[in-house]
Amino acid sequence: MMAYDYPLLGWFWTMMIFFLWILWFMLLFRIFGDIFRSKDLGGLGKTLWIIFVIFLPFLGTFVYVIARGSGMTERSLEAARVQRDQFDSYVRETAASTSTSSAEEIAKFAGLRDQGLITEAEFTAKKAQLLA
Repeated sequence: MMAYDYPLLGWFWTMMIFFLWILWFMLLFRIFGDIFRSKDLGGLGKTLWIIFVIFLPFLGTFVYVIARGSGMTERSLEAARVQRDQFDSYVRETAASTSTSSAEEIAKFAGLRDQGLITEAEFTAKKAQLLA
């Protein structure tokens, strides 16, 4: 009642409810993601958790967080670790396939020198740079 006597408090209360509503949906999406990502739950367990969270959203969410909350963090960390390892592996493979050796670079510059496109001094400078 006091919030409507003071417009600033009414605005504050509206924003508080709005942010809690957004937070609630973020928690629901995180729980659904965790249910589907979980390898220790079978199909029936996943189905029962989803039905529980959909039909009794407040109770289902709170029970899920209490029962499996610590596992949510572990599964998220494991998924992040796997994703990082895959990214690192991709970067290593890509870098290895596109890089050339110093010998290949020197041979390329020697060919340019032989064609007269670069001078002997430029070739020597590039060779020293590659061998450094």
